[in-house]
Amino acid sequence: MLTRKNITNYLSNITRIITKSSTAEKVAENWHEDFIMSLAKIMRPNLYLELGLYQCELFNKIIPYADVLIGIDINSDAGKFMLKTGKARFVNTSTDEYAKKLLRKPLSIDMLFIDANHSAKAVEKDFYNYFPFVSPHGLIIFHDTHPKNYDYINPGYCGDCYKTIRKLSYQTKDYEMVTIPVHPGLTICRKRKSQLKWQEKSKFK
Repeated sequence: MLTRKNITNYLSNITRIITKSSTAEKVAENWHEDFIMSLAKIMRPNLYLELGLYQCELFNKIIPYADVLIGIDINSDAGKFMLKTGKARFVNTSTDEYAKKLLRKPLSIDMLFIDANHSAKAVEKDFYNYFPFVSPHGLIIFHDTHPKNYDYINPGYCGDCYKTIRKLSYQTKDYEMVTIPVHPGLTICRKRKSQLKWQEKSKFK
């Protein structure tokens, strides 16, 4: 039987559903932090390296899930935001200079987050500078790779690093890539020659 109470309840339910859907569409621009933290929680990297720290929001979230963490930033103030722990280290230098240090003293990086200079040229250089030091089946994560409109393609925000992702996606012999198309965008790259990690590891025994 259709009553005023039934109609009121129905409209109330519809309003709640619409409100819930509307809220779900509003994704925080820093959604990548919890996403990458979840990856780290699953992957448990021995070494996590972050290029471009800003205020260490993401870096600090990774601390419980990595054995060793290194943060690189050209801004000396960035290190002030890093949580004090024996397994985390701040290096106040450019990504180019730290890559040169790795040539002299290599490290095996299990998870690399590239979020320093957002220009296509700089991101491509960071990728190729650090790729040799990423472990087989290690992850390379790029930020700001899917700006929602032209207003965000400027040096002060996402920049044009999406162009590097487009370029790299055509050369996937040694890696595979996928971009999450939610502003500001996140691209995940897995370094691999074999599909299965244990098969590739056997090649190097």
